[in-house]
Amino acid sequence: MSVYIEYIRAATYFLFVAYSGLFLCYMIFQVLRSFWLSAWSDDYDPKRYNSTNSTLRVATGIRLGVYGLLGLTESICFLISLIFLVFAGLNASKNLHYPLLHNLLRSPMAFFDTTPLGRILNRCAKDIEVVDMLLPMNFRYLVICLLQVIMTLVVIIISTPIFAVVILPLSILYIVILRFYVPTSRQLKRLASVHRSPIYSHFGETIQGAASIRAFNKVSEFRDQSGRIVDAFIKCNNSIFVSNRWLAVRLEFIGNCVIFFAALFATLSKEFGWSESPGIVGVSISYALNITDVLNFAVRQVSEIEANIVAVERIREYTLTPNEAEWLLEDSRPPGGWPSKGEVHFSNYSTRYREGLDLVLKGVTADVSAGEKIGIVGRTGAGKSSFALALFRMIEPAGGTIVIDGVDVTQIGLHDLRGNITIIPQDPVLFSGTLRFNLDPFNNCSDEQIWEALEMAHLKLFVSTLPTGLDHVISEGGENISVGQRQLVCLARALLRHTKLLVLDEATAAVDVSTDALIQTTIREQFADCTVFTIAHRLNSIMDYDR
Repeated sequence: MSVYIEYIRAATYFLFVAYSGLFLCYMIFQVLRSFWLSAWSDDYDPKRYNSTNSTLRVATGIRLGVYGLLGLTESICFLISLIFLVFAGLNASKNLHYPLLHNLLRSPMAFFDTTPLGRILNRCAKDIEVVDMLLPMNFRYLVICLLQVIMTLVVIIISTPIFAVVILPLSILYIVILRFYVPTSRQLKRLASVHRSPIYSHFGETIQGAASIRAFNKVSEFRDQSGRIVDAFIKCNNSIFVSNRWLAVRLEFIGNCVIFFAALFATLSKEFGWSESPGIVGVSISYALNITDVLNFAVRQVSEIEANIVAVERIREYTLTPNEAEWLLEDSRPPGGWPSKGEVHFSNYSTRYREGLDLVLKGVTADVSAGEKIGIVGRTGAGKSSFALALFRMIEPAGGTIVIDGVDVTQIGLHDLRGNITIIPQDPVLFSGTLRFNLDPFNNCSDEQIWEALEMAHLKLFVSTLPTGLDHVISEGGENISVGQRQLVCLARALLRHTKLLVLDEATAAVDVSTDALIQTTIREQFADCTVFTIAHRLNSIMDYDR
């Protein structure tokens, strides 16, 4: 129930109540229109009106006017209720999607290390699609079905009061069927959702590793594994269809019982004189004829909502995950131009990737003077990259401190810290967009500064040959330029930022010797007054460093 309240709160209570109230008015006017039409038909019953009392008939103009007015009011209520429903659905989508996206963007690295990408994509794609497109319609149809069932029973009871006798046993039977079907359907839908995520994950892994899969001749194994994953998902879907057919047979029986008793009691009422209006009896039978479809549709909507509301629960789960530290701390911002020197002091610093794991850095103490060039080497798993992550607070300290120019990095916001330190990673990160956007995403630099940075990064000649120059479109991940050129673009980006602290995380490990030499030459010349930490495998890259 808390999940339903969460969705209604996201849609806002006012819009939900307004929609339900106006739709109730629409149903009431619809029933009144039917009764008005039945009374109009009774005007021509010779048993009620003859030559002596024909003047008691309501004038045709009045009948037609009232009927038209009821129809117009009914239409207006229906239209306004749909408008409220649309705005309620939009509010719910916005109020659920924004916290999800906000929380995902602020989740620590430990969350992404332990959460499969397919699961995150499923939350942001399928679950958001359900909230955007299916849940508003599910609630709309559920309200329609419930009100139609209630109004149908009310109309039948008004025309044939004896029908109230069979309502209780039929309701009990209906509830028993619901108690069996709805939980089963919910679990089957949940199983289908669980088995959908591995399809996304496996497909993404296969696309990313297509070259390796073909090189090691593992295509058939991945194809078979994909088939097994899809088969497991299809089994869940098949069970859902079987349960729907099970439901349909039993609802048809209840609906036929309602029609049978409505027709039977209407006939008995006419024979024994319990009801003198053929019009009301006709309204009763016509409403009863639709009860089967309405009951069937109502249960399906209940099960659909039970299944689809899981999307709200799954989205809500990801809005409650732990976040990184605050991006900005207004009361604890570093001074302007920080860091101005580049002095770094490590004091008994320790860190781990997440709670429960061993320390990856233990008791590190070091003093780095301004402008020093520090080389960091070691075997795989020694904690070299963890050192870089610690500087940027991608992983939080388990003990000790890191102080940069007199400021403890844990006492300032993450934007203030990361925005004033530059890193050139081992895997160059480029985004879909223009070359200018990849170099200067916040438009802080002029074209002259960008060209100057490209010249220092030895990319000016390459960019000059491009037809669109700085507006050259970079594909996703920079796939339309070479690995070395991507690394040089990252170097040009670092040159434009020109912070006092630079970290090179094995930046030249994936490039050839000539590109490595270009990068090292530029760093020595352009970052001579900056503190540089270089994580390297090639000793010649750090031979001339201070330590």
